[in-house]
Amino acid sequence: MIPRLASGVWVAAYLARLEQAGIYAHVMHRGDGTAGAIGVKVALMNGRAQLLTRRYDFEGQAVWDETGEAEEPEVDAAIARQRGYDPDLWVIEVEDPRGRHLLGEDGL
Repeated sequence: MIPRLASGVWVAAYLARLEQAGIYAHVMHRGDGTAGAIGVKVALMNGRAQLLTRRYDFEGQAVWDETGEAEEPEVDAAIARQRGYDPDLWVIEVEDPRGRHLLGEDGL
């Protein structure tokens, strides 16, 4: 099994990586600092957004599941539903018209 960073540490590192790339992001909802699940909302600044959620495969590697692009209120409603049964969920909002989120890069 691959060791995992605490969720709060991962979020701080992710926000720093985005800032270095000139991509604005902020924490919408704070989850459990140790083991909270993580979701990333990518606001495309045109009324549309997408949601990526992290899960782990059988080998312990992080995999990001991506919803298709949708109207931003629909994505916010999906986040609210998910937080309804998982209050430990972290939600990061990335605001980028090009949809950049950097989650495919090494180390994330």
